[in-house]
Amino acid sequence: MQSALNPAGIQASRILDLWHLTLGVCCAVFAAILLACLIAMIRAPRAGRDTRADVSFVGRPEARMRFWVIAATALSTFLLFGLVLADVLTDRALSRLPVDNALRIEMTGYQWWWQARYLRDGDAPEFTLANELHVPVGRPVIVSLKAADVIHTFWVPNLHGKKDMIPGRDATIEFRADKAGVYRGQCAEFCGYEHALMAFSITADPPAQYEAWAARQRKPADAPSEQIASRGRDVFMVQDCARCHTVRGTGAQGTIGPDLTHIASRRTLAAGTLANDRGHLAGWIVDPRAHKPGTAMPPTRLPPDDLQALLTWMETLE
Repeated sequence: MQSALNPAGIQASRILDLWHLTLGVCCAVFAAILLACLIAMIRAPRAGRDTRADVSFVGRPEARMRFWVIAATALSTFLLFGLVLADVLTDRALSRLPVDNALRIEMTGYQWWWQARYLRDGDAPEFTLANELHVPVGRPVIVSLKAADVIHTFWVPNLHGKKDMIPGRDATIEFRADKAGVYRGQCAEFCGYEHALMAFSITADPPAQYEAWAARQRKPADAPSEQIASRGRDVFMVQDCARCHTVRGTGAQGTIGPDLTHIASRRTLAAGTLANDRGHLAGWIVDPRAHKPGTAMPPTRLPPDDLQALLTWMETLE
């Protein structure tokens, strides 16, 4: 779900109220202009080909018309200042969200994916994942925004407005999800070839369900219990995968690509590009640029048995 017209948090509701006000004012002005045009067309004198031009009104004072022009100008100015005031009041309201006991996340935009680092939450240690966030319903969230390469923009319209992520400059955005659900986010600043395929999601869970999810995410990957999965882990470590990706609980500590410790628990691959199932995962490993041209991940050509073993192991990373 990705719609500013279906708010799931208090900030998005205030933005929607401002949108409704702006839409109402603009529709009223547009209707008044159409009405004025219709009246002018009805009252306009009719003429034929042989009718002589009437220039008698040139230089004649038009007090009535001057009054309507001045009135329309004054009303337009009043409405514009009213919208500016509403905008300022909405901006102030957005900045006053109580953030006591907030969940803190550090979000970094890359070409073209998202890294989310959940900072320490009380005594619970931090952990890292990619492209799919979870937050507890009813608890404020403070997201620190960073850009690793070019300008990106964090935008989840169901929860808040847009916030730019500029390299070398840190920013923050605060929101609170008041309804459980899955809300789609998107980079809203053109950031290169695959800008359109740079999505993420925020899942708002009931507090107990969120805590269970976070506890699983903090754990390292389980050791494989089957021989084929053990072989798949060995394939991962021998290939270039381990140089770019991290899988906590193994020797893979790469930082170039997303953390894959719990990749099997995610709904999508490659920042929302593909559904996370065995077939799409195989296609992504073998030739990622066929699905997302421009991605930095190189193709990985594997013998069929090695590929199947790798897929089996990755499906255990829940």
